[in-house]
Amino acid sequence: MGILRGLLDRLVLLAAVVLASCVPSFIAQYRQRLGGRLDQVRSDLAPFQTIADHNFGGNLQKLIDYHLASQDSTFHQEGVAIQSMVDAVARLQDALQGLNADLIHQCLYLVGNSDYGLMQSTWGVYQPAFTLTLDGILFALVLGVIVWLLFLGVWHGTTAAVRGSRRRAYQRENPPPRGPEPHMGLSGQERHARVERKR
Repeated sequence: MGILRGLLDRLVLLAAVVLASCVPSFIAQYRQRLGGRLDQVRSDLAPFQTIADHNFGGNLQKLIDYHLASQDSTFHQEGVAIQSMVDAVARLQDALQGLNADLIHQCLYLVGNSDYGLMQSTWGVYQPAFTLTLDGILFALVLGVIVWLLFLGVWHGTTAAVRGSRRRAYQRENPPPRGPEPHMGLSGQERHARVERKR
C-alpha cells in the first residue's frame, strides 16, 4: 500500500506541474481570441461611427438615440443592434484590461469573469504549450505542490476514516471479554468475610 501511495503521489505531482505549466499558454490564446473579437466588433461598428462623424459631430450615442427614437421598427432595431455593439466593445475592452496583469490575477479574473462561450471556443482549438518564464515556472510549481498536498490530505483522510470504520466494526463484532466478578473464585468463608468488612 505504501508503494502504491508513493507512486501515485509522485504521478499526481508531476501531472499537476505539467498541467499548471500549460495554463499561461491557454490564457495567452484566450486573450488573442478576445482581442480578435474586439477588433471584429470595432470593424462592424466603424460604418456607424462614420455616419455619426458626418451627422452627429462624432457622437455615436446621439446616432443610437436617433435610431431608438424612430417610429420605424426597422430603424429602431438598428439602433438596438448598434447599442449592443457599443456595449460589446466596452465589455471586451474591460476584459482585456482585466487580463493586463500578472499571471495570478489573470487566473483569478478568468475564474470570476470569463466569457463561457469564448472559453469554450478557445479550448476547442487550444494548442498546449509550455511558458518558460519565471512567472510561468513558479506558477506551475506552486500550483502543482498545492494539488499534490490536497491529494495527500484526501488520501490520508480517507485512509484514517476507513481504518476507524474497520476498527469500530471489529469492536462491535468482537466485544472484549468481561472479567470475573470480584467474589467469584472465593470460598464461602472468604466471601462472608469480605461482605462483613464492607459493612
